[in-house]
Amino acid sequence: MALSETRIFKAVFPNTTNHYDTLFGGTAMQLMDEVAFITATRFSRKRMVTVSSDRIDFKMPIQAGTIIELVGIISKIGNKSLDVRVDIYVEEMYSESRMKAVSGQFTFVAIDENKKPVRVL
Repeated sequence: MALSETRIFKAVFPNTTNHYDTLFGGTAMQLMDEVAFITATRFSRKRMVTVSSDRIDFKMPIQAGTIIELVGIISKIGNKSLDVRVDIYVEEMYSESRMKAVSGQFTFVAIDENKKPVRVL
């Protein structure tokens, strides 16, 4: 499970922010789903599809001009599905400040070439 941990860094540019100069919530969720997908695929090495996202908590706004790190880890393994927890950490570009800004849970199902559920492992 540890080998499937996925970390991606992004800079928050103005084209991804709203009129408050903070990252769009939908953009954050899209990035989180992408990291969750990569994490699930790296773990199972199967075709994976998102079936649900659960409780996305926005703990603080993510300002333009910051760096974000998205971290995906496997949090639960079932027979045909698995859960991935994704956290977004925000870092100031010119200081050591780092805080968790967003967290959420995503559930994936493994499928075969006919899009039928199969065992994860």
